[in-house]
This record gives sequence, structure tokens and C-alpha cells, in this order.
Amino acid sequence: MLDSYIVPTQERLLRPLAGWLLARGATANRITIIGFAVGLGAVPAIVGGQFLLGLLLIALNRILDGLDGAVARLAGPTDRGAFLDIALDFFFYAAVPFAFVLADPAANGVAGSLLLFSFVGTGSSFLAFAVIAQRRGLNSLSMPKKGLYYLGGITEGTETIALFLLICLFPQHFAVLATVFAALAFVTTLVRWWWGWKAFAE
Repeated sequence: MLDSYIVPTQERLLRPLAGWLLARGATANRITIIGFAVGLGAVPAIVGGQFLLGLLLIALNRILDGLDGAVARLAGPTDRGAFLDIALDFFFYAAVPFAFVLADPAANGVAGSLLLFSFVGTGSSFLAFAVIAQRRGLNSLSMPKKGLYYLGGITEGTETIALFLLICLFPQHFAVLATVFAALAFVTTLVRWWWGWKAFAE
């Protein structure tokens, strides 16, 4: 819902740093992999009860995720880079709720499972739409610079990261926050199913 507003601003802010890194031999794929490793570092931090450290690592992951895109657009985007970016992003998104489940299975197990269940719906509907849109030569009007057709919804990347920051700041409320977000994610999935049904009518 907010990505089309946040992402262009993020790109403008990161473009000077991206140019500086590109001039010194950095590649988008390397930044993607480094960002992924940093993000996964949030898992043991959260499991160990170091929620503020987890928040910091999640924030760094997102900064690097924006930076890899900025570098890619300056250097020239590639299919390999687009694949790597989305595949590692989805894995990272699932890793954070899983870390909260491991941190307190009794309190967080059901809500964490529900949240991961909802992520399957949003992720699969996003990717399924992108595959068919690519086959039909469709381009996203709201996010034309993305490597895949970017299908929006109530719960996009910005909202997901906002959830992660909230559950790191208020881990005692994980179950409530995760359940509310999962409900919104299910709505997003249903809307995307409807969009796909209508958009790809014969």
C-alpha cells in the first residue's frame, strides 16, 4: 500500500551512495548477499532476546536491499539480480516471525504460524501474478523500475517491515500484532486472487 510512495524517495536518497559504491567496484548482487546475511543475523539476536539488536539488523538489511536496487539501476539491471533479490527477500521475511516463535514457542507459536501462513498467500499470489504478467508483456505502472511486475496490496514490503520493527520494540505484543497483520495479509491475498482472475480472463 505504501511502497509506491516510499520506494521512489528511498531511491533518490540512496542514489549518491550507490554511485559512489559502483565507482569502487561494488555490484548489486554482492550487496544483496551481504544484506541477506546481515538480515539473517537478526534471527539469533531475537531468539536470544536481543530485540533491539534484531531491529538494528533488520533496518540494515532493508537499507542494503534498497541500495542493491539503486546500484542495479545505475549499472543495468539483470534477470539474475532480480531473481536473487526477490528470492532472498522472501526467505528473510519468513525468518523474522520464525525467530519470534523460537524465542517463545508457547506465547508466539500459534500467531507466528498464522503469520507465516499468511505470507505464503501474499508471496505466492505476488509471484504467480508476476509470472503471467511477464508472459503477457504487462508492466507495472506504479513500480515500473522493478525487476518483476510489482503487484500491490494492503500488506506490501513497507508494511511488513513496519510490523517487524513494532514486534522488536514491543515483543510482548507479538501475538496480537502478528494476528492483526496476518488478517490484513489474507485480505491482500484475496484481492490479488481477484485481480489475477480479472486481469487474465481469456
